[in-house]
Amino acid sequence: MSKRHDAIFDDVLKDLSAPASPDRGGARFLKRQNALADTGEREEKVLRWVDPASCVMWDRHNRAYDLLTEDNCRDLIDSLKAQGQQEFPAVVRRLPAGQGAEYEVICGARRHFAVSWLRANNYPQFRYLIEVRDLTDEEAFRLADIENRDRADLSDYERARDYLQALELYYGGKQKTMAARLEVSEAWLSRYLYLARLPQVVVEAWPQITEIKELHARSVRPLLQDAEDKVLAEAASIAAEQARARAGQGGYVPVPKVLARLKTAAYGTVPVEAGAAENTGGVTVQRRGKKIRLEFPATIAEGDLRAALDDFLRQQFGG
Repeated sequence: MSKRHDAIFDDVLKDLSAPASPDRGGARFLKRQNALADTGEREEKVLRWVDPASCVMWDRHNRAYDLLTEDNCRDLIDSLKAQGQQEFPAVVRRLPAGQGAEYEVICGARRHFAVSWLRANNYPQFRYLIEVRDLTDEEAFRLADIENRDRADLSDYERARDYLQALELYYGGKQKTMAARLEVSEAWLSRYLYLARLPQVVVEAWPQITEIKELHARSVRPLLQDAEDKVLAEAASIAAEQARARAGQGGYVPVPKVLARLKTAAYGTVPVEAGAAENTGGVTVQRRGKKIRLEFPATIAEGDLRAALDDFLRQQFGG
């Protein structure tokens, strides 16, 4: 994590007290004592080795656990096998008695999957390393967010859905308040919230939700603004093809082709003659010989302009 993220992590945990005493039924793995400079008191944190079956995912966990597989966790599985044990503890909360599981996982879904997979595949000696914390739901959300914000294996769409749910649950729909608590800009947060609000049929046009990027939402936004009905109809057609591919009937429509088809649905494929103007999501492109002139209204939204420019660059240079 970056220093900034470390600071946010510390802010989430700063007011939390460690368990007064260890659970006698658990295995005491390690004691860490940290002096608190302002009071002179010491905080004790106890890590435990547990059976992963005693843990369930927090229902607000920002990772889609059902999307975890042996393939996308292979790096972690191999790392655990090489190390012989889990090195970094998951953060969990204790559940009330009588709920079946003993803990719910706030941070550590991939570690939970990897250890569970190993135990089920000839490595029964592996156990799940946890640190029990007393966290409110809002604190748990911020802790999970900061742990996973820089991780490439958590998709933009998973993160965006988590933000949209948290906006109402913890911040009363106030985007400014949420941005301040997460220590991000409102513009940055707004882009992820827009991604989470994409029509479901557009989301289903992607091969997998893990492939939907925040940048894609910016590209689709002007298309929906300019020709929503046409774009949604084409998205439904692509979604049907993707559904057949998931059922083993044919191949997936790759993401670049998805974007190209949605754009064609919005603006058509009329060839542009030399000197003629073409519209790319709100930006007018004028081609004269080896020169290209871009024009756009002064009132265009920043996000729309960035999306239009990204679209133009893809057309001009590919990718």
